[in-house]
Amino acid sequence: MRNFALLPAPDSRLTPAVIGRAATLSLYDELSLSPKPGLVTLIDCGSHDDMDAHTFMRSLFSLRRYFVQIAEAGAAGADFAVLERHGIAAEARMLAATGGVNTHRGAIFMLGLLCAAAGAVLRAHGDALDPAALRDALRRHWGEALARRSQRPPVLPGGIAARRHGLRSASEEAALAFPVLFETALPALRKALAGGLTPRQARLDALFHIIAVLDDSNLAHRGGLAGLRDAQRAAQGFLDRGGIARPEGLEEAQAIADDFVRQRLSSGGAADTLAAACWLQRVCPGS
Repeated sequence: MRNFALLPAPDSRLTPAVIGRAATLSLYDELSLSPKPGLVTLIDCGSHDDMDAHTFMRSLFSLRRYFVQIAEAGAAGADFAVLERHGIAAEARMLAATGGVNTHRGAIFMLGLLCAAAGAVLRAHGDALDPAALRDALRRHWGEALARRSQRPPVLPGGIAARRHGLRSASEEAALAFPVLFETALPALRKALAGGLTPRQARLDALFHIIAVLDDSNLAHRGGLAGLRDAQRAAQGFLDRGGIARPEGLEEAQAIADDFVRQRLSSGGAADTLAAACWLQRVCPGS
């Protein structure tokens, strides 16, 4: 398996190249984490028969330039149509790299928008990023376009499931400047790290916080509304019992992951949101 020594060395300044590299590394943060409910890890395929860690790594390497390009577009003041063209081209490269398997469509959308917002913030304020400025940039530069996009008839399985069950779709989440990411995922990740958990434990803790509240259209597509609600209850129950910090926390997390696999559930939207939280932690470490 290829490794990230092949990536360019990090710059001491925040630039589009550094922003894009952080996105790629954050997707690897998510991939390398285990145990995860129904998701691909470095050691298992979760609830998926058509992909494994090698598929994800091929996808990651196909997307490296995209995240830099879209950060550059944000820094250049590009409108949403330009960002969308970058995303469509990145999706085509992903599918070519994976033999037609969708590994990162949601991340192309979510992390791409965040990289563009980071570029816009750097253009306006120089070498400094913070979560509030990123949300403001999303709303100010592309909020109206994202709101219009969220009203399009859905064509992908997750969007169709969200519309069928009256859930907040990924497009609607973006139009609201990603409330689950900024109001649940990032605070949970930072609280866990500040409380002394290891990076692995903190990311797992954040993942369960995300699953508990996110209208994850991937779960709704695979398991219907009942499957989504069962997954949310399982995650919230895990947190209510003390979560990953308990001595038996990892064992229970594995049991929940195994149960997701038995039900063929996969929390793909939560995985994208976790990767985005890891990205925020990388680019806004001191905020």
